[in-house]
This record gives sequence, structure tokens and C-alpha cells, in this order.
Amino acid sequence: MRLGTQLNALSPQEMDRMRAAGRLLGQVFDEVLAAVAPEATTADLDRIAYEAITGAGAKPAFLNYRGFPATICASVDEEIVHGIPNHVPLREGQIVGIDMGLILNEFYSDRATTMPVGRVSPQVARLLRVTKECLQRGIEAAQVGNRLQDIGRAVQTLAEAEGFGVVREYSGHCIGRQLHEEPQIPNFVGREMRGPNPRLVAGMAMAIEPMINQGTWKTRILDDRWTVVTADGLPSAHFEHTILVTEAGPEILTGEHPSLQEMELDTV
Repeated sequence: MRLGTQLNALSPQEMDRMRAAGRLLGQVFDEVLAAVAPEATTADLDRIAYEAITGAGAKPAFLNYRGFPATICASVDEEIVHGIPNHVPLREGQIVGIDMGLILNEFYSDRATTMPVGRVSPQVARLLRVTKECLQRGIEAAQVGNRLQDIGRAVQTLAEAEGFGVVREYSGHCIGRQLHEEPQIPNFVGREMRGPNPRLVAGMAMAIEPMINQGTWKTRILDDRWTVVTADGLPSAHFEHTILVTEAGPEILTGEHPSLQEMELDTV
């Protein structure tokens, strides 16, 4: 994986636009996550997201992006990312990763949350808790003066200490006037990383998104050419926030994820 070197710092006015886009996405997520339940379908969740985004005067960022056919990516159980919404009812004990972005006043925001469908096993609840904590560790590493790879190191250190696999083929990214801007933000470090490891600067907008597997880090793509699944069929979790790097520390723009306590208590 080669890391880009261009670090784009936004102006104060641009940062305010990013904040507005992130705030709206957080509100849309609240609506969508409230609808996650047994018997709901990911197509239902996609419709709610589309109506909420367009009703607020924004545009879905994923719909028709490189041909993707939906407003949200909905990835169930062993699906890691880029799952296409469908009409199959969700079942108690599953998990569903919802990844969504929008465009407001020419600026993008991006977020992902993996939700339990009703009560889940303690093992799956632990995967969710650790992945969410990986996101928090990655965000905390996004400090002015730190290096880009400090983010991935923070994610990888925690995930692997807990016995989980860190997806390598897909990564976070910078964001702003485009959904995916350079440099990429991998969730791991190692010999695969090539090129510069720049220091972070104030004004960068970043989408940090750990994808953590219960088993192997290896992946494969289904025949739909979109859905990425774990190579061993074990569950995967995905959490993401859009943040700003500021002199006062990283600023989360895209709302709040459900609490760890909620996830811990709602187990079978």
C-alpha cells in the first residue's frame, strides 16, 4: 500500500461546512439506527436514509458512486463493507454494518456504525466493543504533529491484542470536496506500507474507519463485485467517524455511536 503525501488543510469557512455536513449525517444516522430490529430489511434502512438525506436538502454520497446502487452500504455478519441493501428480513442475533455518506453545500461527510439486531452473543458484543474502541484510539492519535501511521498503529495494537484481525485491503481516507481524498489512512502498519509518513496538520478532514474481523484479516469479494466478506466466514465490525484535526485535538463531526454499555447489556 502506497501512502499519498498531499495533506489538504481546510479554511475556517470550509471547516464550518464540514461541520454542517457531519452534523446532518449524525442526525440521519439516528433515524436509521432506530429502525434496526428483527424483521426490518436493509432495503427499509436504505429508504429511510434516502428520504432523510434528500428531505434535508442534501445528496446521498454513495448512490451511483462508481456504480453503487444504493444510499447506504449494509453489511450483515461476515460482510465487512459494501453490502448492497436487500429485502431479506434481519434476524435476532445478527449484526449489520451501516456505512453512509452525504453531500451538503459541496462538502462530504462519511460514517459507519455496526449495530446488533436485538440480542447478540457475548463474543459478537465483544467484537463490537473492541472495534468501537479501535475507532476511538485511532481518533485520539489524530493529533497535530503526529504522523499518519500513528492512527493505524493505535488501531492495530488494540485489535490484535484482543485476538482480532485487522482488514488490510480497505482503509480510511481524507475527505472534503471529494468523498475519497489522499492520503489513505490504513488501520495497520508494517512492511506493506510504502512512501512518506507525513505529520498531521491542523485543518485536515479525515474519515477514520477500522474494519475488524473476529478471525482472519483476509477477505474476498462476492459475485456482485461489491460485497466484501471475511475469508473464514466469521463476523466483522466496522465503525467510522469523519473528524477534523485541530490544534485543540481531533473534533468528531458525525454524531455519536450507541454506547458500549448498551451493547454490553443487550446480549444473550
